[in-house]
Amino acid sequence: MMLLTNGSVRLLFIGQALYWSCSLIGITLTSLVGMQLAPVAALATLPLALLVLGNLVAVHPLSMFMQRYGRRRGLVAGAMLGVVGGLVSAGGVYADSFTLFCLGALPIGAYQASAMYYRYAALETVPDAQKGRAAAFVVGGGVIAALIAPGLAVWSRDAIVIPFLGSYLVVAGLALLACAVMCALPQGGIPARVAGGWGVMAKLLQRPQIRAAIAVSAAGHGIMILVMNATPLAMTFCGFDVGISAQVIQWHIIGMFLPAFAAGPMMDRYGPRKMALAGVVVLVLSASAALSGQNQIAFLISSFLLGLGWNLMLLAGTTLLGEGHDAAERGHAQGAMELGNGLVGTFASFASGALIVGAGWDAINIGMIPVLVIAVLLMWAGRGARMPKNA
Repeated sequence: MMLLTNGSVRLLFIGQALYWSCSLIGITLTSLVGMQLAPVAALATLPLALLVLGNLVAVHPLSMFMQRYGRRRGLVAGAMLGVVGGLVSAGGVYADSFTLFCLGALPIGAYQASAMYYRYAALETVPDAQKGRAAAFVVGGGVIAALIAPGLAVWSRDAIVIPFLGSYLVVAGLALLACAVMCALPQGGIPARVAGGWGVMAKLLQRPQIRAAIAVSAAGHGIMILVMNATPLAMTFCGFDVGISAQVIQWHIIGMFLPAFAAGPMMDRYGPRKMALAGVVVLVLSASAALSGQNQIAFLISSFLLGLGWNLMLLAGTTLLGEGHDAAERGHAQGAMELGNGLVGTFASFASGALIVGAGWDAINIGMIPVLVIAVLLMWAGRGARMPKNA
């Protein structure tokens, strides 16, 4: 098994587990803390939106930094920003300051940006025939988070006299462990030459393969962020307590990561386009489950399928991306994909609080459909295209 034979993939798997443990604590609790500290209810998800904004600001500079100086330095720096963000957020809870709590979300977002490159780092350690598995096994590290983080979120909420303070101190501690793990990564070979700046990205976006890859990944990611951020609030409005919400989010995380161990080999066998279409079908089923009723079972099934659909579309987009660029364009291409994910994620995060309050849970799930249709059309337009020989 690759996790046993490839040391870099194994370290990235552990780093993924630590990052998603931090993320799961945030998913479960941040909107609730926001509701407690925010001056108006519609701003409850603003800290989560700022987290995505921090991701958006950091994602392309991190990619170019790693292309120039290697993966290890960039991933260590990202984890250290997670430590800073956890401590600042804890300070916001301690001081009962919504502003400080929001500021803490920005460096946590930069940590998120660095963690999104774990799967790309894995691709660079294996031959072409194993790239789907390498990316999937690293993404699958989130299974560990799904098993331990919900209980950790509930325990840490009341571990200190001030509610939720312990949760963000735990986030800082987990990010510090991730920093140590990233320090153990080999620096790798000489990075490909960086050239061209934003002009290279514009050139890349002219290629149908790149547009298709970004559309698939961004559609799955944006839908997941929008619905996932709204889920704890929707469940609160329906009268469920934090423990039940944590259980539903746990199944969401299991859906995001456990199927990766099967999806990776299937990606290598059937190709990313067929797997992306499977992801679209799963997300439609998620919306259907959400629309079937506002009970615990409906929330649980919808959230599980939401995670599974995200998994398939993320892995499909990541694999598709490699068809459209060469090594010298790697940093720009990967940065473009993560920038696309960050843009739609930022919009989804800012919109989720207002939409759940103003439009309701059903409208959020119905809104998935046109986004998925656009992604399928762009992927269809990009089929059969080849990378230019002089790329």
